[in-house]
Amino acid sequence: MGRASDSRNLTHSERRRLLWRAVIRPLFMVAICVVAYFVLPWTSIDDLSVPGLLVGGLIVVLAVAAWQLQRIITSEAPVLQGVEALAVILPVYLLGFSATYLLMSERFPEYFSEPLTRMGALYFSLTVFSTVGFGDIVASTDPARAVVSLQIIGNMIAIGVGIRLVVAVVGWSRRRRS
Repeated sequence: MGRASDSRNLTHSERRRLLWRAVIRPLFMVAICVVAYFVLPWTSIDDLSVPGLLVGGLIVVLAVAAWQLQRIITSEAPVLQGVEALAVILPVYLLGFSATYLLMSERFPEYFSEPLTRMGALYFSLTVFSTVGFGDIVASTDPARAVVSLQIIGNMIAIGVGIRLVVAVVGWSRRRRS
């Protein structure tokens, strides 16, 4: 039986186990996040400020990213773990903005062109991330536009720096293992 750090020495069953782990685990974690987003009974930010909510969300995303980077470093298969990291970090980031938009809309309905439901907030977050911007939901006030602008800046950082960082850590981990 070969070492898992060198994919050429893996048995067929070891490769299958690693591939399933790289697919099933992130899907399971993302499913938990999506279910929590749609099911948990949070509906108000009366006691939270929008900046506080954004800072809290940033801390969560950074914690998940740090956890995933650590997992890449210690993984038997850093490339697969890198894919898993991206598959987990990105949905957590997008769900964080979705929750922020939803809570902003419920507290300040005038912030958006229409009241946002949980699905509407997720949809809006995804259209901002993808730069599609259909125009059916728009930020109507400067505070809402400021948060959308922060997401746009975060998107560029996540795509530019985040992916590059994951790839660099994967490469470093692979070199360290060989």
